Amino acid sequence: MNVFTSLYRLVRILAQAMNYISGVCVLAMMGLTCADVVLRLFRYPIPGTYEMVGFLGALAVSFALAKTSLERGHIAVGFLVQRVSPDAQKQVDRINALVLSALFGLISWYSLVFALASHRNHEVSMTLQMPIHPFIIGISACFAMLFIISTLRFILSFEPSEKEEL
Repeated sequence: MNVFTSLYRLVRILAQAMNYISGVCVLAMMGLTCADVVLRLFRYPIPGTYEMVGFLGALAVSFALAKTSLERGHIAVGFLVQRVSPDAQKQVDRINALVLSALFGLISWYSLVFALASHRNHEVSMTLQMPIHPFIIGISACFAMLFIISTLRFILSFEPSEKEEL
């Protein structure tokens, strides 16, 4: 068994765990919003609800990206690529994986740099005065996972017999 195939199996497990975290964030957003609406009826709104829903929304989307990428659940413009030969399609997929790998690697790196600067400067949210760097680090980790997925997709595209589609 190839090392990259084993790594791919581990990435699938981690992506599934990240997807569960995304679901928990969505549930927390829903619960917080509902609680705030009900408590507003009694004139006791929850301070910082809008802020927390924003943070949770960013995490929900970010943590769902890895699983979506593995399942190829994103929207793709395939009508142009479908008109060319299977070999050309494979080359387009290979180039796409390489470009995405570079892009996600840069986003992850610069997000981490931004999070560290935010931590160093003691940046906090406006209402709750909560540090924002943990949320940025979470988003950076999600893009690091997308970098790994795209890199594995590129590497495994050179294998003659792919048992599992990445």
